Amino acid sequence: MKTSIVTALLLLFFIHQLSAQRACVSFTYQQKEISKDPSLQQKMNAIEDFTLQKINNSGSQYLRTGESAVITIPVVVHILYHRPDQHLTDAQVFSQIAALNRDFRRMAADTINTPARFKSLAADCQIEFKLAISDPRKRNTTGIVRKYTPVQEWDADDKVKFSAEMGDDAWDSKNYLNIWVCNLNDVAGYSSILGGPAEKDGIVLGFNVFGTINTMTGYGMGKTAVHEVGHWLSLRHLWGDIDCGDDGVSDTPRQSIYTVGCPSGIRISCGNTPDGNMYMDYMDFTDDVCMNMFSLGQKARMRALFAPGGVRNSLLSSTGLNPPLIFESPVPEEDPKWLHPQLFPNPASTEITIDLSYDIRWIGKVITLFNQQGQIVQQFPVTSRLQKIDITKLKSGMYFLVAKKEDGESIRQKLIKF
Repeated sequence: MKTSIVTALLLLFFIHQLSAQRACVSFTYQQKEISKDPSLQQKMNAIEDFTLQKINNSGSQYLRTGESAVITIPVVVHILYHRPDQHLTDAQVFSQIAALNRDFRRMAADTINTPARFKSLAADCQIEFKLAISDPRKRNTTGIVRKYTPVQEWDADDKVKFSAEMGDDAWDSKNYLNIWVCNLNDVAGYSSILGGPAEKDGIVLGFNVFGTINTMTGYGMGKTAVHEVGHWLSLRHLWGDIDCGDDGVSDTPRQSIYTVGCPSGIRISCGNTPDGNMYMDYMDFTDDVCMNMFSLGQKARMRALFAPGGVRNSLLSSTGLNPPLIFESPVPEEDPKWLHPQLFPNPASTEITIDLSYDIRWIGKVITLFNQQGQIVQQFPVTSRLQKIDITKLKSGMYFLVAKKEDGESIRQKLIKF
């Protein structure tokens, strides 16, 4: 009995630790992308060789520490909301941009918490972020795109990055950092793969870790975005995603695995005495309140991408922060009035209408009408968001409208014909 209780407590502790971690799946995502397209590994290797070459060139202007070397990246935030409470405010977006600038410029008040043994390695990365003011067509923009989606929950499979999948298409990734914010299933966020398709380039974040307003406990300081942008700029997890792995940075000590919660003191692993793990680094999984540094080596690695010929160099000449040439008042996309099928009138005698405006993916699907005996009495394809159905030939009584989509969502509506 005692053994069972101990086992149960250990299991609960493990589940809590698993749910409490940052749940970044960038490495897993990367491996899946490579398995689908093995040529991506060659592209990544080429980028890595380029990065190391630039880092070893100590005279590179893109690695120097002078104030004139500040890099500014134009940002577009795509907000994919399903419910009204997911319609994030400008203030929340601004808070996330401010958090990125705070941490990449090492301006946060919590930098005083960087342990003395690592202070000399802590870096102002001299990278800043601003919401775009010109879109790819040189029209005025706020840098924020809000779009209703019928998709209630997203996976880390890039569908959120495509309008055809009810997400939102990327802006030209040579000129913008794309950030998609959505109801992300089970994970906090992930980054695209360096050298991957331009239409997938950027980071994806869950609503509950975006910005510094109404976020989840432990991750309310906007540092999940800092972590994912680190990946987008070629940084790896500190443990190199294997036990005592290599993160490609010379001044971050090797460590055995990720860190959860908010630790203190020196934690030794992988023989990294005397200083131990750099668990306060943004590329670990510690809580936001305990993250407070990038290292000088990480700074050099990120900034090398902006050197001539680097994969991020084009951002230095982006037009996203140039004054727009065209000024337009954006036409807001009309949201559906409800988030489920509406059947009216009901009861009815001659004609009914099914309102499927909340999810245009129903167009092209087939709706089947059953009687009370379970017999099919009518079938019809959905051709419009407001689908009208002639029921004049039906006998009086009760019927059931049934349909199903590939994602498993179904329609089951009762109809009374009089």
